[in-house]
Amino acid sequence: MDSKSGNSNYDSTDGSGVEMSFLEHLEELRWRIIYSLLGIVIGAIVCWIFIDFLVNVILLKPAKESGASLQNLKPFGQLFLYMQIAIIGGIIVSIPNIFYQLWRFIAPALKKQERKYILAIVIYSSLCFLLGIAFAYFAMLPLTMKFAAQFGSKDIVNQFAIDEYMSIIISVMLAAGLIFELPMVSFFLTKLGILTPDFMRKYRKHSIVIIMVMAAILTPGTDPVSQIILAVPLVLLYEVSIFISKLSLRKT
Repeated sequence: MDSKSGNSNYDSTDGSGVEMSFLEHLEELRWRIIYSLLGIVIGAIVCWIFIDFLVNVILLKPAKESGASLQNLKPFGQLFLYMQIAIIGGIIVSIPNIFYQLWRFIAPALKKQERKYILAIVIYSSLCFLLGIAFAYFAMLPLTMKFAAQFGSKDIVNQFAIDEYMSIIISVMLAAGLIFELPMVSFFLTKLGILTPDFMRKYRKHSIVIIMVMAAILTPGTDPVSQIILAVPLVLLYEVSIFISKLSLRKT
């Protein structure tokens, strides 16, 4: 793009039509990171206020329903665990702000008429992430913990260290949240000219095979029902991503 050629579709300005220098871009990035961290700190404080509810009612629920036995094996283990949960909870709570700061930083590279959709993009991205976390919590984790608690010999008691348990719970939810961002990634890559709906249609069968493999890996055990429960939303997300890519291409 040559800003002197009169092409105003794309620019690298601060919103007032003034060209931003490299150092100004770095300064903008610094402030966006600061705003994101500030949101995480505020979110972590809110989560700490409700930490007992988060731990006892929400995060321990999959273990209780599966009959798993948890134990703390480290001095001050629960204290550090609570702090970790508060920080990760702060990240999840502040996801809309993080996405907003990200898109505000990317905005100068977008077409002027596309910048007005930033708020809608932030809302959509946040909903996708939260839906992924909800799917993991209500569909994936019950299956995972039920298998882990019941697998093996009846003469061996399955007891789990609380830090290992929380690591599984949090990592699965965050991973699912990122996977549910696939439609948004499709939109962005299409805008960059890297991805096309024709490409995604061409490799649809290959993608379905990969999705089934992922479902088999993420689902502990050989239960085909569990694998289908995981695979169906991923296939639907892929189809939605094709539609999003096609819609984005039309508006390019």
